Amino acid sequence: MQHDVIIACDFENQNQFNKFIEQFGNEKPFLKIGYQLFYATGKEFVSNLINDGYRVFLDLKLHDIPNTVEQGVKSLSSLGVEFITIHANGGIKMMEAAARGTKGARTKLLAVTELTSIDQKTLESEILIDRKLEDVVYHYAVNALTAGVHGVICSGHESKYIKEKISQNLICVTPGIRMNESKNDQSRTLTPREAHANKTDFIVVGRPITNADNSLKAYHLYKKEFLGE
Repeated sequence: MQHDVIIACDFENQNQFNKFIEQFGNEKPFLKIGYQLFYATGKEFVSNLINDGYRVFLDLKLHDIPNTVEQGVKSLSSLGVEFITIHANGGIKMMEAAARGTKGARTKLLAVTELTSIDQKTLESEILIDRKLEDVVYHYAVNALTAGVHGVICSGHESKYIKEKISQNLICVTPGIRMNESKNDQSRTLTPREAHANKTDFIVVGRPITNADNSLKAYHLYKKEFLGE
């Protein structure tokens, strides 16, 4: 699999996005579009990005009853995006339904295990799961594999175990990547080099690139650190 750095485009509107992407000229990075920008721009914006040659990860984290998720995934897959996310804690039946929604499409499905903003204390005191966080992540990854999901969203702390002990074919996509700057609202972070060493396939980087004084330079730095370019 071709590894890559994915830029999280968490902008309020298309004008902000346009100002950001202009810095890249003819270079077309892999883009993650989440709630904020998708709700502001809609499906046509995503279709236009794909038609312009961008690879798009649509991060909407679907979580509902199985049939609703299946139909949602089917609709979004028709756009031709690379990845769509669902929540693994929706259960195996929901994930199986979501996988059916990608039938005939190029889109791969990624199951969110635990958000990288969640730590052990939050898991126990607020979500009331009295298990080690990493064990919950691994269990969700097994469920995703059972359901026919293509990959998982996990921290770089868990990707090596998932690849070595669960399945090397599960795509591991890792947010919460930082150099030495602030963690912001992330709890479980790693550097790009650490994520590479832990066998993650893709890293997702947002504010350290989008808020940088020189976003193109920051993007190339993350690629160099992660891919060794």
